[in-house]
Amino acid sequence: MSAFITATPGILPCQSIESLIATGAIRSQTPFDADQVQPASLDLRLSDTCWRVRASFLPGSRKVEDRIADVVMHTLDLSGGEVLEKGCVYIARLQESLTLPKGLIARANPKSSTGRVDVFVRLLTDQGASFDDVAEGYEGPLYLEIAPQTFSILVRPGTRLNQLRLKAGEPPRLETRSVGVDLQGGDIVGFRGRRHAGVIDLDRIDGHDPRDFWEPLNVRRGELLLDPGEFYILASSDAVEIPVDQAAEMTPIDPSVGEFRVHYAGFFDPGFGTDEAHGAGSKGVLEVRTHDTPFLLEHGQIVARLVYEPLTERPSRLYGEGGSHYQRQGLKLSKHFRSW
Repeated sequence: MSAFITATPGILPCQSIESLIATGAIRSQTPFDADQVQPASLDLRLSDTCWRVRASFLPGSRKVEDRIADVVMHTLDLSGGEVLEKGCVYIARLQESLTLPKGLIARANPKSSTGRVDVFVRLLTDQGASFDDVAEGYEGPLYLEIAPQTFSILVRPGTRLNQLRLKAGEPPRLETRSVGVDLQGGDIVGFRGRRHAGVIDLDRIDGHDPRDFWEPLNVRRGELLLDPGEFYILASSDAVEIPVDQAAEMTPIDPSVGEFRVHYAGFFDPGFGTDEAHGAGSKGVLEVRTHDTPFLLEHGQIVARLVYEPLTERPSRLYGEGGSHYQRQGLKLSKHFRSW
């Protein structure tokens, strides 16, 4: 395959991703869905093959499926739909595979809807030295580690849990912005996951009663005590806006200023929250989990950072064009739930 050539380092927009699909650098077991390519990322889909494993792992010098043989408990066929139980770890083969041209690397992250139901996912590649990163020149299949934390989930072939962002060269970090938490936004400032809720069907949109899965949070004095082991949905104190020629990733803060994790789903596409995409004022939704000790969170406290990077060129479509579940959002649960 010929080298991928671009004069500008940066994140690839949708039209470049579609070109890679057309040339076979990105392939799939089944035809690609019409809405699978996002403004600056590609949604990845589960195949019908999944393994329940007793431990997470990195393959090191081996292939993923060779390593699975050491930790497998049983094999699941997802073709008829299967429940992945909370507290368990699974590895699923994805439908997509790659032959990355020279000059391109890739990075994966959970989709927003995945993080908002507390499902921890990480991409694996053959001989991969780290999670979620795909090395230049990688040729082979893709796999996904899936670890539901609060809710058990129903999945099937085609379910989309993560997304892939492709990057050419070494684009500069344009800026980094701090993200604070809103604990004075109204009568309900957040939600806490119910520990003994039912199963969430991840392909059923607007099909679940949120009261069966979430407890609304009302706080006093702009403070919220985070309990270890609990999962929270909160909102950013300021609106997030991603320029049309940039993309962003939300990254954790230094643990020295707070022992908690924020935001499993870290990608923000160009046009999120912008006037041009008809959605000014979109908040960032924060998925929050503390570690081993209770932690008192205060209104406006910095909980994460947004890192902005350039695109190689303006995308041919922006986030929110044609409709989106999360454009113009404030505090909002995932798309699987009806309005509160």
